[in-house]
Amino acid sequence: MAFYHKVGFIPLKKHITFYKEDGKSLYREELVSTKGFSGIYSTKYHINAPTKTLELCELENVKMNKWIDMPLQHIHFKTDMKQSEGDFFGSRNIFLENSHCIISTAHPNKNSDYFYKNAYAHEYIFVHHGSGIFVSDYGKINFEAGDQIIVPMGTIYQLNFSSFDKNKIFVVESDTAFEIPKHYRNEYGQLTEDAPYCERDFKLPEYFEPYDNDGRFNLLIKAGLRLFEYVMPHHPFDVVGWDGFLYPFAFNIKDFAPKVGKLHLPPPVHLLFDTKHFVLCNFCPRLFDFHPEAIPVPYFHTNVESAEVLYYVEGDFMSRKGVGEGSVTLHPLGLPHGPQPGKIEESLGAKETFEYAVMIDTFEPLGGTINVKETMDEKYYLSWLD
Repeated sequence: MAFYHKVGFIPLKKHITFYKEDGKSLYREELVSTKGFSGIYSTKYHINAPTKTLELCELENVKMNKWIDMPLQHIHFKTDMKQSEGDFFGSRNIFLENSHCIISTAHPNKNSDYFYKNAYAHEYIFVHHGSGIFVSDYGKINFEAGDQIIVPMGTIYQLNFSSFDKNKIFVVESDTAFEIPKHYRNEYGQLTEDAPYCERDFKLPEYFEPYDNDGRFNLLIKAGLRLFEYVMPHHPFDVVGWDGFLYPFAFNIKDFAPKVGKLHLPPPVHLLFDTKHFVLCNFCPRLFDFHPEAIPVPYFHTNVESAEVLYYVEGDFMSRKGVGEGSVTLHPLGLPHGPQPGKIEESLGAKETFEYAVMIDTFEPLGGTINVKETMDEKYYLSWLD
């Protein structure tokens, strides 16, 4: 994260004695750092040593089920056609992947009785439907529809929904961190006045009373596609306090402030976060361009060095026919794409658009899984014919 945060109780200095209320036993300090010791970090203080483990075993691997011979073509698939029973992790269905990211959706219909950690990837969780509490040893974040939760690699957490009528999340795993773009920040890290969001827009972890429980607590750890179950002798949420720059946070898509230009502005103006291997954007309702002869919809373009993924959330999508809530379009490297027939003429004179979508542009090709093949519109690539 771009700014400092503190929760709970911490000593006056780092790396000094910090005694419990009995005045004899010490809290256990843990440094959680990135990029060795040169990136952002946080310092946590546990009731118990975080290294304690009773037993562990490896579980069955996550099933990728790659679509090995997926053709090079424009693809539209409908994620709501693939739903599985389970919690926020167990109900995930993988659709797209490459060596740096995995893109999934899930429709949780229960809460987990275990704790979860992604050891090899940072996670972006878009809450399409549902509300509840995200809980980790950094604190709690109350979430609602539209929230985009960033979970740093190695964070132990639970995503607990308040009801199970209609829940859905869109998940992107990344092997590098989701970061606020540098051009949105000044030399001190503060967000600039022309950034599309500010510090006030973020939901940060809030304090809750730490757990001082002994017993058997199951922790599911994901390492790539491998899964491990650890049994811990104490509750993992035993942190009495922490401070630093590394922690989970949330940002609601409806708090993104889109920019408007005299002529059509390209997708980088919708940038939310970047990683080393892809960018993530928010498309939100906005006024259209104000040149009297402006064409509001995007021009045709070819992704020479990036694959474009759009997850459609809600609204009337100005340049695309046939898509709806929960649709995903993949426009791969090397192929031109743009508005479908009639959409340019339809947009002329329009003053605004109402649409919400999440876009991921990856800097390496994306492969699909069998889930894509089973939920796709097989005629989508023909939709540019008059």
